[in-house]
Amino acid sequence: MRELSALREGWDAFEAEETRLLRGMTVQESMRQWLMLQEAFEHQLQQTAGLFGPERQAALVELQERLQRLAEWQREHGATASVGSDTSRPPE
Repeated sequence: MRELSALREGWDAFEAEETRLLRGMTVQESMRQWLMLQEAFEHQLQQTAGLFGPERQAALVELQERLQRLAEWQREHGATASVGSDTSRPPE
C-alpha cells in the first residue's frame, strides 16, 4: 500500500512540474510542441480519422478561434502573452 501511495505522490509532483513548465511556454513554443506531436502521430491520426475526425476538426476550430482572440488581444494591448500569464492574459 505504501508503494501505491508513494507512486501517487510522485505522480502529483510530476503533474505539478508539468503544469509549471507548460505555463511558462510562449504561444509560439506551444504551437511548435503541438506541431511536433501532430507530425509524430500523423499515421495514427489518419488511421483513426473515421472514428475521431469530427472531434478533431471541432477541436481545431476551437483552437483557431482562441488563437484569433489571442491575436486581437495582443493587437489591443501591444504585447505578447505566454500561456501562463496571470490577470493580464487574453480571454479563453
